[in-house]
Amino acid sequence: MTNENSSGPETPNPGDPIAQPSSLPGASGGTEGPPASRKRWIAAAAAAVGVALFAVPLLRGPADRPAANSGHTDAPIERVSGPSCAAKATARANLDFTLKDINGANVQLTDYKGKVVLLNFWATWCGPCKLEIPEFVEAYERYRDKGFVILGVLSEDDPTPTELRTFMTQFKMNYPVLREHQDFAAANGELWALPTSFLIDRQGLICTKHTGAMTKEMLEQEIQSLL
Repeated sequence: MTNENSSGPETPNPGDPIAQPSSLPGASGGTEGPPASRKRWIAAAAAAVGVALFAVPLLRGPADRPAANSGHTDAPIERVSGPSCAAKATARANLDFTLKDINGANVQLTDYKGKVVLLNFWATWCGPCKLEIPEFVEAYERYRDKGFVILGVLSEDDPTPTELRTFMTQFKMNYPVLREHQDFAAANGELWALPTSFLIDRQGLICTKHTGAMTKEMLEQEIQSLL
């Protein structure tokens, strides 16, 4: 005879629905959003993707580059006519270097003293760099006769002369492009991502530093303020 008052577990009926334990993920019926930790992870990932769209980080530390020679910061500032950013400048550019152009010829950067210089560190493999090149081409065409120059210095990139010329033709690059010089890059501030650009006034002062692709509006505003 079966004891109806037995306290043992009741045998489930195969036709009855199986209850879901409340401790399992999603047991609340799907009305709750992802946990806070997951939301933070999603937000961080989205931010990282956003940064990657406009700048490519360089995986290196300060030990990977020679120490910058800061002696140039004590040199007297040359007084050249034209607007200056002396009120907000934090350093003076070091242009006392000789770099190679795309044909292997020496280029004395001191020849550009007295001009407004956009010093752009870039690479042919850098996606964000390609985004800003058309803006640079247009700006150089518009302001080159007013004392403005763009110097595109390769960084972490060593294409063959043919590869470089092909790239420049494809993007219609009309401004000077120079080969990498690690001492020069370090002398003007550490590079943590590409592209990185320094805008230098006629007195040789670094007015602004931009990490990531520059927009047309940003470029126009800053150039016009110094010409």
